[in-house]
Amino acid sequence: MPNLNMTHEWEATEIAIRNAVSNYGLTEDQECRGGLPGGPDFVFSDGRGARYVAEAKVVRDGRADRVIAQLSVAIIQSSHYAKQFPNTQPLAIVYVSNVVPSMLRQVRDFADKYAADANVAIITNEGASLIRLNGNWQRDEMMEPMLYEGNERHFHGRGSTNAAPFNPFSDLNQWMLKVLLAPEISPKLLTAPRDPIYSGADLARAARASPMTANRLIQYLKKERFLVDGSAGITLGRREDFFNLWRSASMASPAENSMRFRARVAMKDQLASLLRALGDKACLGLFSAADHLGMGHVSGVPPYIYMHRLPVLEAQRPEWEMTSVCSQGQAPDFFVRRALAPISTFRGAVERDGQLCADVIQVWLDVVNHPTRGAEQAEHIYRTVLQPLVEAR
Repeated sequence: MPNLNMTHEWEATEIAIRNAVSNYGLTEDQECRGGLPGGPDFVFSDGRGARYVAEAKVVRDGRADRVIAQLSVAIIQSSHYAKQFPNTQPLAIVYVSNVVPSMLRQVRDFADKYAADANVAIITNEGASLIRLNGNWQRDEMMEPMLYEGNERHFHGRGSTNAAPFNPFSDLNQWMLKVLLAPEISPKLLTAPRDPIYSGADLARAARASPMTANRLIQYLKKERFLVDGSAGITLGRREDFFNLWRSASMASPAENSMRFRARVAMKDQLASLLRALGDKACLGLFSAADHLGMGHVSGVPPYIYMHRLPVLEAQRPEWEMTSVCSQGQAPDFFVRRALAPISTFRGAVERDGQLCADVIQVWLDVVNHPTRGAEQAEHIYRTVLQPLVEAR
């Protein structure tokens, strides 16, 4: 497990790791869960049948010797865990703050010389990543200037490189997209800064992202002609096409638990009590969030609670004592779902009626594929909120 003492620090690091690997098509596996006691930190899959059992370490000062030491431990531990999961490969991850180019080159050289067959990932707090999967270094345009500095020939001489396609709908990018749209959406429907955005630096400050990450998104939007630059700042253009792309990119099925309250009375009050106990670790999503936002269109669906990760209910945490996982055939009182885009979901969340709710864009994205009239609810939100944004541009 990561060498961290603070739970909230690890939660932030988890988000950064998920966000980075998603650029290479890796998402958390829905059948095998990581993060449980005595097991790997993550289990990722690439959607094409490959699975990676990952162990993650954190190094704060960016010294090459410490990064290499932690990478070595992660390689050993991930290899051990991979033996417990059939048809998986180990993946060693080190999350590094305070990145120094010389450190990155030393770590890459170490991996090439002593662990040529290992899957490794160095992920930085700037959003860049150095990842080798199946013997190939994946190219990251944010990382390349640091790697090429005085050493470009060496990098290209070490096996093939694959250019990672830019993912405009990674977790952090989705949050920045909401920030670009926020001036045109009511604060009652989306929590976000609303100052005009004129540059990547402005977007980075508003979204609490790195300038490199913000500029990378803006360059993509410009290249694909989705950016409008006017006297009031930059914003999204060709919105109908862009919303369709965004919706298509958000169709993954997240992990969730079906839950019941032990006491069979006052379900609404018990749900409110649970949400108060969970605080900012949880928010309402899907149909129940739509109801609180004044966008409700479908009734009778149990509430959904979003969390950064599914709780380990076996740990008997006090806030979950009033609940139990549904047995086969039991009707759920509510669902607990892991947010696929926790940065975007929780930063944009709105407090309504004393409860934290997912924002209107998040509800639209998440509800569209729900089997219980989700398309109807999504269409209602689109007509009410998003269609006017399309017509405005």
